[in-house]
Amino acid sequence: MRLILVLLGLAALVVVGLLATGMISLDAYGGRLPTVSAETGKVSVGNTNKTVEMPTVEMRDTTVTLPTIEVQKAPGSSATPTPAPAR
Repeated sequence: MRLILVLLGLAALVVVGLLATGMISLDAYGGRLPTVSAETGKVSVGNTNKTVEMPTVEMRDTTVTLPTIEVQKAPGSSATPTPAPAR
């Protein structure tokens, strides 16, 4: 149920964003049964080859000091916790 509500909310945000940026234009004309015309923007996707500088990454072994954590049980502690007394 939550997933459906989240998806509906995201869809509403996308529609509002498209209307705000002008990618979708809706015009409603009045009358008994209003007609709606919609004009949408165009998005083109393609590829182009360019020569760019790419950084290189070098891997090497280095000795570093790392923090450690050591946990010790308190003396006399049991393996299972005891529940708190009821009030």
